[in-house]
Amino acid sequence: MNIDRNTVSVITGAGSGIGRATALRLAKAGSALAISDVNAKGLDETAQAAAAFGVKVTPFVVDVADKEAMQSFAAEVAREHGRVSVLLNNAGVALLGKAEELSIEDYEWLIGINFWGVVYGTKLFLPLLKQAPEAYILNISSIFGIIAPTGQSAYVASKFAVRGFTESLRHELQGTQIRVATIHPGGIKTNIAASAKLGTDANRTEHTDVAERFAQVARTSPERAAEVIVQGILNNKKRILIGADARALALLQRIMPVNYWRVIGPWFDKQLGS
Repeated sequence: MNIDRNTVSVITGAGSGIGRATALRLAKAGSALAISDVNAKGLDETAQAAAAFGVKVTPFVVDVADKEAMQSFAAEVAREHGRVSVLLNNAGVALLGKAEELSIEDYEWLIGINFWGVVYGTKLFLPLLKQAPEAYILNISSIFGIIAPTGQSAYVASKFAVRGFTESLRHELQGTQIRVATIHPGGIKTNIAASAKLGTDANRTEHTDVAERFAQVARTSPERAAEVIVQGILNNKKRILIGADARALALLQRIMPVNYWRVIGPWFDKQLGS
């Protein structure tokens, strides 16, 4: 698929990180943008930076877990742009704590954003995507949608769900003009760890330096992630792995689908565990 002045891209979670970097990369290629985030300030900064490339940019403050808000978002994009060529369901959050430390409400909060946000985005923008001569749906999973580390049960559940939903959708849309891809980033230098929510019964002192520890092992910049995503679109990729760590861990999981944790568990527990 080509990206040019006829392209309209919708991106959730565009106020920072991968969402912002991808919005700017697509704007540089000539795509108009409809971008959303719950952070109005970050969203406005992205919008201003993207508009400098001379493309139409419409920002929307939206909570992707709010179905009615997402319905309004899709309706407003239809009015403002009339079409959608690329949909990047990117918005996501993290939650710290082991399964027994998380409340049911903790799980509901994270799943609402990380999974239902993807479902709402896909379902509500699909009619617009179907009108385009060619289109792309890209859903952000994670390397934690391929492997399942300890202390991440809520996040892992959401990202495995995104992966399964997206792969099934891809099979259903095979033979149409809509391509579908899952994106599996490894460690990306974003603020997701710093802004992670603490589980209801998690020990705060055990997680005080999680952002610093994550920063030490995250090797890929958001800008590099955006470049890989855009190249994935241009090359019609079905699965996009971002970072050498993601590629290595995905390979290990293929080789040792049940026992991979024996190899990587001690390292994860030392670097990122509580």
